[in-house]
Amino acid sequence: MNLLWRLVSPNFGPQFAKRSLKSVKFPFGSSSNSLVHGIHVFHCPDEVGIVAKLSDCIASRGGNILNADVFVPEDKNVFYSRSEFAFDPAKWPRGQMDEDFFKLSKMFNAMKSVVRVPEIDPKYKIAVLASKQDHCLVDLLHRWQNGRLPVDITSVISNHDRGQDAHVIRLLERHGIPYYYLPTTMGTKREVEILKLVHDTDFLVLARYMQVFSAEFIESYGKDIINIHHGLLPSFKGGSPSKQAFEAGVKLIGATSHYVSEGLDAGPIIEQMVERVSHRDNLRSFIQKSEDLEKQCLAKAIKSYCELRVLPYEKDKTVVF
Repeated sequence: MNLLWRLVSPNFGPQFAKRSLKSVKFPFGSSSNSLVHGIHVFHCPDEVGIVAKLSDCIASRGGNILNADVFVPEDKNVFYSRSEFAFDPAKWPRGQMDEDFFKLSKMFNAMKSVVRVPEIDPKYKIAVLASKQDHCLVDLLHRWQNGRLPVDITSVISNHDRGQDAHVIRLLERHGIPYYYLPTTMGTKREVEILKLVHDTDFLVLARYMQVFSAEFIESYGKDIINIHHGLLPSFKGGSPSKQAFEAGVKLIGATSHYVSEGLDAGPIIEQMVERVSHRDNLRSFIQKSEDLEKQCLAKAIKSYCELRVLPYEKDKTVVF
C-alpha cells in the first residue's frame, strides 16, 4: 500500500514554612523491579503546607519521591512544583492516583495539576508540519525511530511536494506514517483540512513550517503548538537570514523553540540554544551550525514538554524545570 497520501484539491513536599528554598532534591531510589516511575506537576496559589500535602499523598500510597523541584516567584502568590516518584502499581492503581491528585488540586484551587506515568500512559500523539527545509523533520524522525522521543508521530503534513523517492518519503513509508501534501498560496492556507487531519493529536510540532496560522486555527485546534526558528531574528528578517547574518559577520547564532500564539514568533519560549561562529566559518559551515542548533533545540523542547517540565508563567513566560 502506498502511504504517500496526496491531497491536492484546488480548494484548499513538606513545605518548610515560607520557603527561601527553591529546589529540593530527594536522592532516594529503589531497585525493586515492581516499581514504576511517575511525574506530577502542580501550579496553584501559594500557601503553607503544599509540599507537605504533596509528599504525604505520594508516601501514603507507598510511593517514594526521587526528586522534586519547587519555584515560588518573589512578590507573587503562586506556587510551581514538579515531582518524580517511584511507586508500585499494585498498591497505587493508576485510577486511584488520578483521584488522589485531583483531591489535592481541589484543596489548593490548582490552576494546573497533571500526573503522568510514561510506562503506563499512552505516548503523546503528534503531527509534524514542515515546508521545504527538512533538517528538523528528518532529525525528529530519526530520534523517534531510535526511541529517543517519547511520542507517536501520526502524520507529516507539508506544503512542499517531496516526490516518491525522497529520503523522507521512504522513511515514512517504512514506518507506516502518512504524508499529506497540501500546497498553499497567499490566500489559501488549507487550515480547515489541516484541522481535520490533526483533530486527534495531543499537540503539533512545526518543524520549519513556513506558514503562519490564523488566530481562528489556533483557537479551533485548542491545544499546544510548538515551533522552532533560528535565533537570528529580529535583526535578519525575510529571505536567506543565515546569509544575511553571515555577511554581517555575527559572532553568535542561536535557535528558539516556543509555543505558537497569535503574534508572529512571539509565543512563550520553551528552549533556546546558542553557539559561537567566527571569521573561520564559511557560509556552508555557518548554515550547518545554525541548522544543527535548530534540530537540537526543537528536540529538547519536545522532550521537556513530554516530561512535564514546562509550565505557563505570567502571560508570556514559562517555568521549565
